[in-house]
Amino acid sequence: MLKRTLFFSNPYHLSTKNEQLIVSDKNSGEVKQVSVEDTGFVIFDHPHITFTQSVMQKLAENNTAVVFCDQKHHPSSLLFHLDTNSVQTELFRHQVESSEPLKKNLWKQTIEAKIKNQAALLQKSGVENKLMDTLASRVKSGDTSNIEAQASRIYWQHVFGLKKFKRERFGMPPNPSLNYGYAILRAAVARALAGSGLLPTLGIHHHNKYNAYCLADDIMEPYRPYVDEIVQKQMKASAEYHNLTKERKAELLNILSCDTDFGKIKRPLMVGLSLTTSSLAKCYAGKQKKITYPTLR
Repeated sequence: MLKRTLFFSNPYHLSTKNEQLIVSDKNSGEVKQVSVEDTGFVIFDHPHITFTQSVMQKLAENNTAVVFCDQKHHPSSLLFHLDTNSVQTELFRHQVESSEPLKKNLWKQTIEAKIKNQAALLQKSGVENKLMDTLASRVKSGDTSNIEAQASRIYWQHVFGLKKFKRERFGMPPNPSLNYGYAILRAAVARALAGSGLLPTLGIHHHNKYNAYCLADDIMEPYRPYVDEIVQKQMKASAEYHNLTKERKAELLNILSCDTDFGKIKRPLMVGLSLTTSSLAKCYAGKQKKITYPTLR
C-alpha cells in the first residue's frame, strides 16, 4: 500500500483523535483530518508548527518517518520508530555478525546497480556512453578499484548538460535540489530499513562514526538516479531551476511515488524500497544471495 506524504510549510497545530491526525491551520482556523495509518511521511518545514506528544507516538507506532527542516528549509533531522519487526533481535544479530566477504559482495552489487541506473538515465537523456556499462561489469568485491568514482566523473559531466557542474554539497545549482531530493530519499530508505527490522546505523560500506544512517546511505545509492531524473526535468522545464521553490520541493517529494521496475513487476518507489530492504535482511540471514534493486527504465 502506498502511504501518503504530508508536507507542512505554514503554521499548523497537530493533535490526534480516534487514530486520526487533527490538523489545525493557525492562520485560518481551518481543521482537517488525516488517517495516521495511511501516512508514511510527514515533513515539517516551518518554525511555528506545534504538535502534541500523542502525534509523535502515533506516527512512530505507524512507522511514519518524520522529517524536520532547518532555517534554510532543507531536511535536517529524521524521527522514526525502531521497534518495527517481530523478529528484530534475530535480524539485528544477523546484521551485526555479517562477515566482511558478505558485506563486500553486497557493496559490489550495490555499485553495479547504481552505475547501471546512471547509464540508463544518460541513455534516456540522449547520451550514449558504453563506457558506463563497461565500468559496471568491472566492479570487484568491495569496489576496491573505486569504479564508482570513475563512473561518477563521466555521469556528472553529462547528465545535466552542464560542462562545469560538480556534485558538491554546497555547490552551484542544481546541487541544492539534489540535496533536498537525496535527503527525502535517505529518510525513505531509513524508514524501509527499520520496517525490515534492520539497523540503519550499521552500514555495509559507509562507516563514519558520526553518521547514524550508514546503511541508509549504502542502500540509497542505486536509487539516486531517480532523484536526478526529477531534477533534470525541472531544469528542462524552467531556466529558474536554481530557485528551490515550494512547487519544486513538491515535485521532488514525488520521488516517493515514482515507478520503479523490478523485472516483471513495477512498484512505487516507497514500496520498492521495502522490497530492497527485505531482500537485504534475507542476505544477512543467508537465505538469499542478491539484493533486489530496481532497474531505471
